[in-house]
This record gives sequence, structure tokens and C-alpha cells, in this order.
Amino acid sequence: MLAVRLRVTHELPGDAVAVARMLADPAYVDAKVRASGAEDRQVDVTGSAGDAFTVTTRRSLPTAQIPAHLAGLVGSVIEVRQVEAWEAPEADGTRAGTVVVEIVGAPVRVTGRTALTASTDATTTLAYDGDVRAALPLFATPVEEAAAQAVRTALDAEAAVARSWLVHGADGTASADRSAAPHDEPAV
Repeated sequence: MLAVRLRVTHELPGDAVAVARMLADPAYVDAKVRASGAEDRQVDVTGSAGDAFTVTTRRSLPTAQIPAHLAGLVGSVIEVRQVEAWEAPEADGTRAGTVVVEIVGAPVRVTGRTALTASTDATTTLAYDGDVRAALPLFATPVEEAAAQAVRTALDAEAAVARSWLVHGADGTASADRSAAPHDEPAV
């Protein structure tokens, strides 16, 4: 079975340690899920940014991004479950992980790798590289392409939230160096 390849890369302001701390922050995760258009959501973060951590989200999304001729296959709302499992960081903050996105009740699944790497002193690259597969004999390719576009759109919205979060913080106020600010680990 063929799959649609999905590659998404975003440059984020901040070092890899600050970006990882943000990715492991339940408040940020909730904000990024909200930005994807979720009508209902659930967020769970286990582990800590200083070590390995896993982010699991569940969200209900309207099917507006799915072509009308395919919407009948999934209904008016889709439930998406996403799990990002991040490995412990290297000495420079670089880390790798896996990502799985499932559309509950539909035979569509995204699996792949994710990476967080320092680009320059002031930026970090967050990359996703995976495959979108649909187990529908006659409609697999159009469903995979629609799902890949929906995932790209959601990741772009999440990156916009990440950039704002890193520059302005959760409270919207600018911070000269958020990576140097002390943070308490949230209780999960």
C-alpha cells in the first residue's frame, strides 16, 4: 500500500532547551490544540522537558478541510488522537521522537519521526517527517492527500502559536530571554 509523504519544518525563535520546555508545557499544548480549531480537547503530558516526555492530545475538529465528496466517510466532526513521544535530549538540546496521528473511527493514520535541532544561536528547527496512510481500497489516495493537507494546516497553526509563545510568553508579554527564566514543572 502506497502512502502520501508528509514533511513539515518550522523555524522557531529560541534555543532547543526553551523550545522543548514549551513543547512539554500543558498550557502551551492546550493553546496549540485550540488554535487547530478543536471544538473539544483533552491534553496529557507525561515526563519532563529535561528528560524524555510524551504529549498526548485528543481533539474534535470540524471536517471543513476535508473535500465535500469525502466528508461522508468521516461525518461532520472528526476526532483526532495525536501522540508525540520525545526522547531525552542530547547535550546541545537536540532531540528526536516519534509521532502518531489517528483519526478515530476512520482508517487514516499518520506515523513518523519528529526532530528538534538547533539551527542557529537564536532559532531551532522543529521537523515532522512521516507517512499518511488510509486503508480504503478505492479512495485511499484522495483521503491520504486530504488528511496530509489537514495535518499540514494544523501544524502550521501550531507553529504560529509556538512562535508567539516563545516571543511573548503564555501571558502575551514580551520577554527578552524566556529560556533563561526559571520555570516550575507543571503537575500532570
